[in-house]
Amino acid sequence: MGKIPQSFRRAAAQYPVSTLLKPNTSSSSSSSSSSLQQQIPPPISNWQTQKQTPNKKPIRTNDSAPRKTPPSLIFDSPNLSDAKSQFNKLISTARNIPSDSSFYNSILQSFSSVSSLQDSILFLNHMVKAHPAFCPTRFTYHILLVQSCSSPDEQSLSAVHNVLNLMANSGFPPNHVSTDVAVRALCTCGREEQAVDLVKELCAKNSPPDDHTYNFMVRHLVKNRSLSTVNCFIDEMKKFDIKPDLVTYTIMIDNVCNSKNLREAIRLLVVLSEEGFKPDCYVYNTIMKGYCTLSLGSDVLGVYKTMLEEKVEPDRYTYNTLVFGLSKSGRVSDAKKFLRVMNEKGYSPDEITYTSLMNGMCREGDALGALGLLAEMEEKGCKPNVCTYNTLLLGLCKARLLDKGLELYEVMKKYGIKMETGSYGTLLRALCRKGRVFEAYEVFDYAVESKSFSDVAAYSTLESTLKWLTKAREQGLVV
Repeated sequence: MGKIPQSFRRAAAQYPVSTLLKPNTSSSSSSSSSSLQQQIPPPISNWQTQKQTPNKKPIRTNDSAPRKTPPSLIFDSPNLSDAKSQFNKLISTARNIPSDSSFYNSILQSFSSVSSLQDSILFLNHMVKAHPAFCPTRFTYHILLVQSCSSPDEQSLSAVHNVLNLMANSGFPPNHVSTDVAVRALCTCGREEQAVDLVKELCAKNSPPDDHTYNFMVRHLVKNRSLSTVNCFIDEMKKFDIKPDLVTYTIMIDNVCNSKNLREAIRLLVVLSEEGFKPDCYVYNTIMKGYCTLSLGSDVLGVYKTMLEEKVEPDRYTYNTLVFGLSKSGRVSDAKKFLRVMNEKGYSPDEITYTSLMNGMCREGDALGALGLLAEMEEKGCKPNVCTYNTLLLGLCKARLLDKGLELYEVMKKYGIKMETGSYGTLLRALCRKGRVFEAYEVFDYAVESKSFSDVAAYSTLESTLKWLTKAREQGLVV
């Protein structure tokens, strides 16, 4: 299903579909206009816009020209001699050179982006000698540290070790911030193995990562390396008394659920409890979402029951996931029950929840019941989206309710709502089955004009439908 275009959101907000499918009455038009009036804020009078601020005395300004900060250097060439010359010219000719280190750090940052690490170190030494007022800070050396980690083709940590030794010799031994800077730079370049090795080295030197860096490593590893590699890293960190927390397990559970490895997710849930952590609502919702992708409605309910047993309060996302998963797995009656529970709890179902339930009802042959949910959506202030329209159109056509389907199609056509592949092909076949080929061609024209599909795709579907019609007539299946 496609994304909801902004133009359609506005149209849907102004013209509710369920009212368009009903006969036009004066009451409906008046209620529509009143609802629109409620959306328009009352005009603001002039006295409201005037701020009642006390009179302030004018601030005296210095008549002399303002002090200007000399522009920072921007280097385009990696030539070290040219960089030194430009810096010398800057400090000898510019006035009011800032004394804070951030100004000089920006100069070093600019040169390091185009030069080699060795030249950046030499340029830093020149800056200190040429302008003794500049005192490098820890952040100055972090610029060099990032540069040493940013080479994706580097297979060793020798450059990183050189910078770390330089920091220690300059009075700035690596700390947890240095560890974070290096780890993020290495992982960004795809050097996860070197990042793991560096973390272990720094742990042995009393510079362990903090929780944020540790969980960043886990998050990056689960996305780019095997699960065994992640588990190995976690076991190695336990030797340094660095243990996973609730965030760590949540990251891992989310990853295995996305890869549909629900068995590992349940194992991690058990480990999480054994480690003394209580799973929160987000963890349970993540596992429920994983079962939904596999259409395992009974397992979705099992997770929900476990939440209640553990006294974890379900939230809006929990009920949305329940309705979606149960509808997808064919348990529409259970989905309806949780929709009622959701309303009783004060949670508002979104358009995805309603559309999921409509889809499940249409699959069970209750297309009219699904169409009736439109009125409930509008009463709850939930606007149907493009998926809602196409789901209902598909269900009505499959249920042989062509007239209702055409009413809905006319609404879609009137407000430029795009068609989807399933609803388009099903509507064409339903029209051809009734011998209304001319109307099928009109649907084809709209699909092309609305840019629902490419010309080739739209015509290919029409052509295959017409071939089916010819064959069905030959077999006597269609008059």
